[in-house]
Amino acid sequence: MPLFSDSTIEAGLPRRRFLASLSAALAAPILPAFLQGAQDKPQVPPERQPLEKILSPEEWAAAQKSPLALEIDKVFGRGYSCAEAMLLVSVRHLRMPEHLVWAAAGFGGGLGQKDLCGFLTAGIMGFGHACGTLKLERKDAKKICADASAEYWNWWKASFPLRCSELRPVGSSGDICRRLGALSAAKVNALLDRLVSPAA
Repeated sequence: MPLFSDSTIEAGLPRRRFLASLSAALAAPILPAFLQGAQDKPQVPPERQPLEKILSPEEWAAAQKSPLALEIDKVFGRGYSCAEAMLLVSVRHLRMPEHLVWAAAGFGGGLGQKDLCGFLTAGIMGFGHACGTLKLERKDAKKICADASAEYWNWWKASFPLRCSELRPVGSSGDICRRLGALSAAKVNALLDRLVSPAA
């Protein structure tokens, strides 16, 4: 038996209009309370935990020795994706123009596809910028960049999954990415310093 008979139509109210009015009537008692609740809630995001609360004591000790690890937590998630945050702290460290961060705009969130993590891909971009400053033949500078990239890649693979979809499952805390950002920025920091040091 149909939920609504043709008698509804006979009564002068078309079925489609009746269904639309029914849904509005059912929502009417709920809507004002919902809107009131939305107005009562603060529109600012909740306070983030301090970085030291989401790192182990050993990780926090290492992060404190890395300017990039501490700085990345100040920018990540505050207008900058994972990739943008990593590239931003790298170019600042290298004293390069900050507009270079736009190269990473499409890399956040695993290339926007939950694929390779932006902290990974943008770290390698930072090595490219650093090697571009070396006063070497291009092929020699590229070899140095490739070696740093391989070291970072191998460190990453030994420590974390490669893809966002595995690193941070749907519904999990953003603190996962904050921790990962600090740890990977510390590694990038060490590699950048080695690349641009006179011995490099």
